[in-house]
Amino acid sequence: MPPRDNPTARQARLGCELRKLREQAGRTAREAAALISTDQAKISHTESGRIGISEERIRRLASFYACDDTALIEALCAISREHRGQFWWDEYRGVLAPGFLNIAELEHHASYLRCLQAMTLPGLLQTPEYARALFEGVLPKLPEDEVEARVEHRMRRGAVLDREKPPKFDVIVHEAALRMRVGGRKVARAQLERFLEASDRPSITVRVIPFASERFVEVTQTVLYAGGVTPHLDTVHIDAPFKGVQLDTMADLHRYRLQLDYAEQVSLDPEESRSFIHHLTRDL
Repeated sequence: MPPRDNPTARQARLGCELRKLREQAGRTAREAAALISTDQAKISHTESGRIGISEERIRRLASFYACDDTALIEALCAISREHRGQFWWDEYRGVLAPGFLNIAELEHHASYLRCLQAMTLPGLLQTPEYARALFEGVLPKLPEDEVEARVEHRMRRGAVLDREKPPKFDVIVHEAALRMRVGGRKVARAQLERFLEASDRPSITVRVIPFASERFVEVTQTVLYAGGVTPHLDTVHIDAPFKGVQLDTMADLHRYRLQLDYAEQVSLDPEESRSFIHHLTRDL
């Protein structure tokens, strides 16, 4: 089977974690290749996510690398068993850019989610009208069929919060995001009402950073922190002008945990935040 041209973020993460284990063990790609009777080029392709790897080989390599983290090994084996076409977002392959599929994949597999939003409300909690207004505002203008595909995809992402056991979702929004009249007064009001309803769910916590806060927190980027089944697989998703970026180094994870922790400290508590949003909604 030829190498994949466009591995998913999760496939690439599997390879990346295997590379980390090898490097931490002080083993070369040549040594790893010899162990599983392959060549060095295939180890390179595997570690870049361009070639899959069997569960049996993952376990052999983990043993060779002296990795005794059972949770991580089992998580990597679970990724290796996944295949294209298995999940709903695969329906959008070739329809939407890979970044849309990657964020749906990230949310689906997360054990918990934390986000910080400055100018818009979280995609998982958006109404169709609000999402459509956002996508219709993209320049240059998107074709109508792509706008509708993006809206549909965004609405389907929200199903992750409707599971019997949904991931815990902690949301921190700046007052600016609440006051933006995306789509006009009617759409903005309906979106705030939807946001308030969502904050009633036991699995969702909403906090607001008001304009009146005198403690500055960096909120120029939209940050989504997705907890993995093991902390080694935590991931940060950052919105960038042209595509989302996923980060997974220990330094990046630590930095964004600190940012989210601090943003939580300077925000209103959940009850105060609900009251704040209620008053904004009433005034629209």
